[in-house]
Amino acid sequence: MAFPLPASLSPSRVSSFKSCPLAFRFSTIDRLPEAPSEPAVKGTTVHRALELLFMEPPAGRTRARAAETLAAALEEMAADPDYVGLGLDGAAAERFARDCTGMVDRYFDLEDPAAVHPIGLELKLQADLGTLKVRGVIDRLELDADGELVVTDYKTGRAPRKEQEQERMAGVHIYSMMVEKVFGRRPARVQLIYLGRDPQVISSPTSDRTVAGVEKKVGAVWAAVERSCATEDFRPRTSALCNYCSFHEFCPEQGGDPSRAAEVAVALGRA
Repeated sequence: MAFPLPASLSPSRVSSFKSCPLAFRFSTIDRLPEAPSEPAVKGTTVHRALELLFMEPPAGRTRARAAETLAAALEEMAADPDYVGLGLDGAAAERFARDCTGMVDRYFDLEDPAAVHPIGLELKLQADLGTLKVRGVIDRLELDADGELVVTDYKTGRAPRKEQEQERMAGVHIYSMMVEKVFGRRPARVQLIYLGRDPQVISSPTSDRTVAGVEKKVGAVWAAVERSCATEDFRPRTSALCNYCSFHEFCPEQGGDPSRAAEVAVALGRA
């Protein structure tokens, strides 16, 4: 019996399948619960703080206001199931807030928010690519000084090595493709703003060639997902990411039993 196809893919799901098809199956097909991760929850918090900052008029986008929007984001997160699931004690919660503060502060070292002209914040988009629906949320869609569209994605993890940069740009290029399909206008540029300990901006122009390349790569991933679902063949791929995976008990590379995943999914009402 074949696995059901997912209803859509997002840039993160495309990356997930490429990283480890089996983990993709557990997360996207079986929809098994994943333990919250502190880096991911920090990322959510910082993204929310910057979203609130850019709701202010340009003159109001100051460091002082950013401290207030971060405080508001932290207050919102206090009731969020992922944050609660971290089980942070008082000292750990203070460290969490301090790390978020550092990332928001570093943002101001990379660009002047008053000079940014956002036209979409946390913008939800859906585009069709053949039989595939591609969905995603763009952190920031803006107009540059020349009136050209720019797609910006914030990253709170470690910045990539030089040889990894183009690989890391793949997701934001997918967002650019989606913008063109939805609005009929291709962004001139995409950029990643890294707010971790090695803060930097990585920018790349777009072209007809980059869009065609993205469509080809996403189409190839979708075809591979279709084959894997039809044959029930999702293979594990070991890497450093295994250290952060929530599915060890189901992964044969970790001594687990993948057949149990379907049983758990049924028990949780997710299959």
